[in-house]
Amino acid sequence: MARTREMAPLAIAALALLTERDMHPYEMFTTMVDRREDLVVKLRAGSLYHAVNRLADDGMVVAVSTERDGNRPERTTYGITPAGRERLQAVVADLLARPAEEYPRFPFAVSEAHNLDRGVVRALLAGRLERVDRELTEMRAGHARALERTAAAYLLDLDYLIAMRAAEADWLRRTVGRLDDETLDWKAHHHGE
Repeated sequence: MARTREMAPLAIAALALLTERDMHPYEMFTTMVDRREDLVVKLRAGSLYHAVNRLADDGMVVAVSTERDGNRPERTTYGITPAGRERLQAVVADLLARPAEEYPRFPFAVSEAHNLDRGVVRALLAGRLERVDRELTEMRAGHARALERTAAAYLLDLDYLIAMRAAEADWLRRTVGRLDDETLDWKAHHHGE
């Protein structure tokens, strides 16, 4: 069997949208924006068009119609092929089942925070907490708005991100508190004193 190329998250997202109905790339783009998928996928219109072309080259999608609206460029509507549906299911099942080896920056920064003074770390974490709280408020409002137009099953990613962001806010709040009341012994982490 020919080695199938790795699927980019944007290609997976495009393929998934086509399981709902045939769409042209611009409609895919606006639907993704509407569902706030830009929070989980790097979403750029040009990249999406490129991803859809690659999916067509690979036989995962097929052009089902092309129409021209006035003097606008023509729009090609795509549908998912049986091979595309099969590949989507395999890729999503694999992504759900296996934790990826990801190396996020924040946990790494936290692991090295002991190199800074307590007051500096406290101020940086408190500033981050304010930003995270603001983002959480926006994400929750966006989720509520999206739920008015979209089934909850299509918004599970946003639900997950909100839960993760809330957990981060909780951790930040507790850690700032431990730095404030000095239950986190900071001096022990300055070696050579």
